Amino acid sequence: MIPRRARISCAGIAFALCLQHLVSAIEVPLDLPQPPTITKQSIKDYIVDPRDNIFIECEAKGNPVPTGVAVPQSPGKCEIPRARGITETTPSFMYPYGTSSSQMVLRGVDLLLECIASGVPAPDIMWYKKGGELPPGKTKMENFNKALRISNVSEEDSGEYSCLASNKMGSIRHTISVRVKAAPYWLDQPENLILAPGEDGRLVCRANGNPKPTIQWLVNGEPIESSPPNPSREVAGDTIVFRDTQIGSSAVYQCNASNEHGYLLANAFVSVLALCGVGRFKNGQGNTLDGGNYKAHENGSLEMFMARKEDQGVYTCVATNILGKAEARVHLEVKDPTRIVRGPEDQMAKRGTIVRLPCRVKHDPTLRLMVTWLKDDAPLYMGTRMKKEEDALMILGATERDQGDYTCVASTELDKDAAKAYLTVLAEPANRLRDLPKERPDQPRDLELSDLAERSVRLTWIPGDDRNSPITDYVVQFEEDRMQPGVWHDHSRYPGSVNSAVLSLSPYVNYQFRVIAVNEVGSSVPSLPSERYQTNGARPEINPTGVQGAGTQKNNMEITWTAFGPNLRYIVRWRRRDPRGSWHNETVRSARHVVWNTPIYVPYEIKVQAENDFGRAPEPDTYIGYSGEDYPKAAPTDVRIRVLNSTAIALTWTRVHLDTIQGQLKEYRAYFWRDSSLLKNLWVSKKRQFVSFPGDRNRGTVSRLFPYSNYKLEMVVTNGRGDGPRSETKEFPTPEGVPSSPRYLRIRQPNLEIINLEWDHPEHPNGIITGYTLRYQPFNGTRTGRTVVENLSPNQTRFTVQRSDPISRYRFVLRARTQVGEGEPLAEESPALLDEAYTKNQVDIATQGWFIGLMCAIALLVLILLIVCFIKRSRGGKYPVRDNKDEHLNPEDKNVEDGSFDYSDEDNKPLPNSQTSLDGTIKQQESDDSLVDYGEGGEGQFNEDGSFIGQYTVKKDKEETEGNESSEATSPVNAIYSLA
Repeated sequence: MIPRRARISCAGIAFALCLQHLVSAIEVPLDLPQPPTITKQSIKDYIVDPRDNIFIECEAKGNPVPTGVAVPQSPGKCEIPRARGITETTPSFMYPYGTSSSQMVLRGVDLLLECIASGVPAPDIMWYKKGGELPPGKTKMENFNKALRISNVSEEDSGEYSCLASNKMGSIRHTISVRVKAAPYWLDQPENLILAPGEDGRLVCRANGNPKPTIQWLVNGEPIESSPPNPSREVAGDTIVFRDTQIGSSAVYQCNASNEHGYLLANAFVSVLALCGVGRFKNGQGNTLDGGNYKAHENGSLEMFMARKEDQGVYTCVATNILGKAEARVHLEVKDPTRIVRGPEDQMAKRGTIVRLPCRVKHDPTLRLMVTWLKDDAPLYMGTRMKKEEDALMILGATERDQGDYTCVASTELDKDAAKAYLTVLAEPANRLRDLPKERPDQPRDLELSDLAERSVRLTWIPGDDRNSPITDYVVQFEEDRMQPGVWHDHSRYPGSVNSAVLSLSPYVNYQFRVIAVNEVGSSVPSLPSERYQTNGARPEINPTGVQGAGTQKNNMEITWTAFGPNLRYIVRWRRRDPRGSWHNETVRSARHVVWNTPIYVPYEIKVQAENDFGRAPEPDTYIGYSGEDYPKAAPTDVRIRVLNSTAIALTWTRVHLDTIQGQLKEYRAYFWRDSSLLKNLWVSKKRQFVSFPGDRNRGTVSRLFPYSNYKLEMVVTNGRGDGPRSETKEFPTPEGVPSSPRYLRIRQPNLEIINLEWDHPEHPNGIITGYTLRYQPFNGTRTGRTVVENLSPNQTRFTVQRSDPISRYRFVLRARTQVGEGEPLAEESPALLDEAYTKNQVDIATQGWFIGLMCAIALLVLILLIVCFIKRSRGGKYPVRDNKDEHLNPEDKNVEDGSFDYSDEDNKPLPNSQTSLDGTIKQQESDDSLVDYGEGGEGQFNEDGSFIGQYTVKKDKEETEGNESSEATSPVNAIYSLA
């Protein structure tokens, strides 16, 4: 503590300077002596450590300057050097007073304890709690240890806290007695209870606080003491026990726990429902589903031992009681299993060769099949060398890195199957000529069991021939005849240098063994099995795995696990997740147990322990499961909509209380539908859609809406059971947007001067159409012309473009407009002109080379046709004598030799039944032939029947002997005719 006389006010310094200026202004002599005067002193006493520097505001005047104060350069402040010569004192408390005090605090708030001590030197403060340490993780020192803060105090924080102030002169202690009071809080809150007539139950209402809260029960809002008597009900403090309940005992019970610091109120509904009978039907075919392949359980469940194709159908469960009847239907489909009918096999391949590992799968055609490959139990990367075919894996250019286990996994959404094989990749031998052919080894033989023990046995075998490749490994396999008879499993693997091994065994298994030899080529054929060896039973060494607890209905919890081993029983234990709760247990043989009459979505602790006739497995682990969920009871409230744009809105809502979800919250869901369009006479689809917002959130965005429409929206909260009640329906409009593209754009070119365009209005106007924007430009190859923009009226659907270039094509882009802007474009191009007559310079068609060539080709074709016609007419004027044997022939006619006449003039064509002589005259046809004419030359002869067929024969022979001497055969005209 600084003595009063040592306190100096430095505020007068500034005043002295001002006074100096004032004196100079009135010409007062500067050397006039003045006594020191303090004009302003500190307004607060300072308690400091002698080791610290302090700064004090002060104002003073005097001539000369008062001693004991150092005047700084800037007026108004002075620095007092370290205090020296201060008397050292023992610590004393300035707050709180005395040696002890008390403080009360409510549970759950922060507690602040303070100790302020004075002394020279400044004392150090230390805090202690009587009988233990300060609460760990909750305490915090503040204000240089002068304050102790304890966060979120509880009853355990009550006690005596001491602060110790000490310096070199001594120490002093102050004790603060802390008492923690608490408003009531729940230990066990009553929950809804569903009972059957004659069933027992209880409601428990446990609360704690300080002071201890009192429990009051109410029935339907009235104190239970004044309610109508109920012989099946008994109140025992914080518990109501129901015995042999009857229909009509349903009521709402309230529990009020209160003390002087507050109260708690909880409701529980007790429902007494009549028992029901259960009937089971398949496809409506009577109540026969019990026995054979079906088993009906007491809880109404139907179990099917082995599903078959004929078990498909609709199953109906009918529950009835005196209050009515309820039905539930389920459709069962039985699918074919997924099986690998041909899997990969162990094989060897040379480096650089192609390896094919088959995997042919048979599965149900209605299910989607997925085939994946693993290498050494890791996913196989498919690259340029690894190719997956439909029923095989191809490895191109195998290397040593490709050696290993390959597994083919065929899976559907229902099941899967796998097959494994080992691939060995061989390097090229150094000298192929010296290598003998290598093969798989022979099978081991003469297996023998010895050293029989309870959990082990020695297996010995005689190796087979290694077939020019040393045996690297022996694989021991076993088979048992209880769980999977006939199925061999790998037991262990041993080096190729041994032929005997001690095998570890499991209890209660009837073993037999076989051995497979392995070399670099592959595996041998398995040896013949050994004799069987039966191990004795023992208590289980492990407990079931995969323990789960989940509700299938709102009032149950199904506990399942993975079964193992024969002749096992399972002890199932469960309790509410509360250390003070009691365990329930049940012993079953199947891998399933259902707990009924559970509260809605409550956590449970679950244990499943295996046992058999020899004892129990070790203490099992504890798993957490949940009872069944029910539909949420509340809907989101205060749903607000903010329109973001023409196709999206922002939603906010008030989340439901967690107690009303009755399950695990999955998402909030917004259902919305388009109620109408703001455009008249426009039909809209009112199909309901929804957007999900996963998790516990209170905002989201709905997009992909139709502009310029009226929408309706409802919000729900969803858990694992389904949707809760819907919120109040909200209506909102969406503003105008840009339209979609026109339905079509047709282009017609009636001539070279104009192009006609025709289009239809947009399918989705998304607002009021204010017009159309048409952009077009000519192009010819890579050259493009100027873009022209036309703004058209909203009702216009046709437009004519005047062509500026008759050979260029045009590119058109059409958009509809609203007040918001232009919509989606529709682009089309005019088709190319088919007639090449329109050239770039529009020259005369008669001067074009292609036209002249076409005309010449046509003229040549016409000339060839005329020649052919002339030849055919000339050939048509001849006819054989055989066909005209009744007519007279002139022996001097040159054409008699070939048996035909030649008409030289088209105008002198003879009439029918007439012939023309050499002089051009027409003779009348005679009625009979002249034998003299036919007998000329003496060559003709008659046959026995008087005919002159021989005449024809002679002429035919003559023609054949003359050969090519005939002028008709060598004529170029005849050659053209033959081609024609």
